[in-house]
Amino acid sequence: MIDIVPLSWAPVLAPVFASDQSRELWRWLDTEENSGKSVYPPHGCRLRALELTPLDTVRVVILGQDPYHGPGQAHGLCFSVPEGEPPPPSLKNIFKEMESDLGLPRPDHGSLEKWAQQGVLLLNNTLTVQQGMAGSHAGKGWEAITDACVAAVAERAEPTVFILWGSHAQGKAARIPALRDTGRHQLVKSPHPSPLSAYRGFFGSRPFSKANAFLDTHGRGTIDWQL
Repeated sequence: MIDIVPLSWAPVLAPVFASDQSRELWRWLDTEENSGKSVYPPHGCRLRALELTPLDTVRVVILGQDPYHGPGQAHGLCFSVPEGEPPPPSLKNIFKEMESDLGLPRPDHGSLEKWAQQGVLLLNNTLTVQQGMAGSHAGKGWEAITDACVAAVAERAEPTVFILWGSHAQGKAARIPALRDTGRHQLVKSPHPSPLSAYRGFFGSRPFSKANAFLDTHGRGTIDWQL
């Protein structure tokens, strides 16, 4: 069972959802859940990034790998957790870099919904995961769907910032022809904010100020990153 596709994304996703690969993904997910496995995020949240950020409002894209796999953490936005859930280590590092880059105080919660509502598409490569098993739903069919989302943004005329943290996000962007072939967008690349790699160049990369400088230069307004 698939969540309802938000209207602005429906033309983009309809052909992908109609494919044999996607139908197999839905069948596989149903089997997993019917067997008693816990799958995150819950139904109603799996397309939350698309719901909060309509296609025609996207100004920044941040790509994640897959949802958090702990109970109560994943709610459909990459790197984000619902208010009341402690920020995971990567998110703490994102806030640390935001503080260094923009001088903004670190928030007392981990929800990034305010960013999404301003046109920051917080999209994971894989939109579901089994409890306690990072990467468990990779390669099952979500990638074609999220590739289509990224391509739809990249093919629009409006200049957009793609923030690519880590080799996984950078590899996904490399698969999108519109990101390889045009100079109208900005790609902001750095190591992943994970504690395993943040000190290799994520800290000091200033992604937030770089994104705002590009958006301002191209007349698209700036993001209020404060949460």
